[in-house]
Amino acid sequence: MEWVTAIRTAIDYMENHLSENISAQDVADQVYLTPFFLQRGFSLMTGYGIAEYLRNRRLYQAALDLQNTDDRVIDIAQRYCYETPESFSKAFSRFHKATPSQVRGGAAVNVFLPLRISIAIQGGKLMDHVITPMFPFKVIGFQKVFENETAYAEIPEYWDEICEKYANHVYAGNPPANPYEQAIVDNCIGEYGICIDDIGEGKFRYLVAGRYTGGEVPEGMTVYEFPRTEWAVFDCRGPIPEALQSLNTRIFREWLPGNPEYELFGNASVEWYDCINGEKTDPDYHSAIWIPVKKR
Repeated sequence: MEWVTAIRTAIDYMENHLSENISAQDVADQVYLTPFFLQRGFSLMTGYGIAEYLRNRRLYQAALDLQNTDDRVIDIAQRYCYETPESFSKAFSRFHKATPSQVRGGAAVNVFLPLRISIAIQGGKLMDHVITPMFPFKVIGFQKVFENETAYAEIPEYWDEICEKYANHVYAGNPPANPYEQAIVDNCIGEYGICIDDIGEGKFRYLVAGRYTGGEVPEGMTVYEFPRTEWAVFDCRGPIPEALQSLNTRIFREWLPGNPEYELFGNASVEWYDCINGEKTDPDYHSAIWIPVKKR
């Protein structure tokens, strides 16, 4: 399924099920994608997360129901998947800047119509990438679970946390003082950022990782194995995280939609960082995004 078609199908499905308690997994099942890749593509192409889109559309429809029917607030709240009138009123007031009773009395509402997706041809500069097969490989790293909708802002903070807690001592050239620092040195932890979509419910695992070379796995660290497959490898030049996040956006807006040769495969992707040359704030810092793909 082409990417733009997938987003349109996802929107149509959500529009037809606004009064049902559907999840990102339910939406992803309709377009044969993992929730992780659908969430990422949907957010980058529309500016909204799936849960955010559903919430906004339900609250707008609820406002229309208040204006055009005599239905009780509790019935409208339940219709749009709110468990209590209190939770509905709180979300409604935050979205519309008016209470349900004020909207019923004629107050203005925040209009949020169904999205219509189109794609424009942009640029004229091809993204620098290669398709390459890779043998199975394992990574080891520090893991945290993130929400799809807030990951862009929170993942850089997680890197800072890991560096401060575990890595700065050895990054400064000092010998390892504990098993975590030894694992960082032995496996070059910090070379990869790994996104793994195997949780669902709008969440995914993220690893600050390196290629696993064997040996002790300290308590709390995780090993993950990638199968043999082909990867689309996109080179990136620029300061982190802005340059890499910008490239990721372009991949999902320009390269994947309607790609005649390749489609997404698997449930994980890789950010690669040059751990030897330069600082991540340098204007020409080298990094990359690896996305598992398969031929159509």
